Amino acid sequence: MSALLEISDLHVRFGAAEAVRGVSFAMGRERLALVGGSGAGKSLIGRSILRLLPAGASASAARLAFDGIDILAADARAMRALRGRRIGWVLQDPRYSLNPVMRIGAQIEEGLRHHHRVGRREARERALALIESVKLREPARVHALYPHELSGGMGQRAMIAMMLAGEPDLLIADEPTSALDASAALQVLALLDELVDRRGMGLLFISHDLRLVEGFCDRVLVLEAGRIVESCDAAALGAASHPYTQRLLAARPVL
Repeated sequence: MSALLEISDLHVRFGAAEAVRGVSFAMGRERLALVGGSGAGKSLIGRSILRLLPAGASASAARLAFDGIDILAADARAMRALRGRRIGWVLQDPRYSLNPVMRIGAQIEEGLRHHHRVGRREARERALALIESVKLREPARVHALYPHELSGGMGQRAMIAMMLAGEPDLLIADEPTSALDASAALQVLALLDELVDRRGMGLLFISHDLRLVEGFCDRVLVLEAGRIVESCDAAALGAASHPYTQRLLAARPVL
């Protein structure tokens, strides 16, 4: 499997405080999970890949490359060509990520027109097809809605449609089901699973839910305090040996 994303000795700092400490891994067109407790550094790794770190943060690495492109050395124009076009990012809660004053269709069309330079009519046709591809019924009606008119599950699907507009090779999903009820979460996971298989994308799935990634992903990286402490096949997560992973497994609620 050729590496789509390569990270070697990644550090993220806020002044003298180090939030990500020497993270290294590579991934191809697979489902790779980053798991760990709150504050472990999962989202900062995703933000480093897109060079969208919060104010006051800085990143350094021996290597941070996407499909052979040196991300840390890329200029602003090269990063704009990667973000959304080749690397998509599905955020945690659509209520805070979608533009509240733009209709759903307009937000999807904006990405299509930017990345593919298509006309207004073609952008609308493609947007409707994308809405349908994420299993939202009545695409024309959804196209005309504002974000506040969508349920949580519908909003998350709309955001996935926006990210698919660029036809990315890598999709970073940052806690995409945490704001959803169990039924909507399962539907979103099934959709992501189908899209990864059909489009041949890589999926970096950021989560704190070990039970979820155990059945959904191919591999799992466990982070503790900014460091990777365990790497294993997702199916073997229940037999993980590191004490921190064992504590995470033991903390799972039993119904």
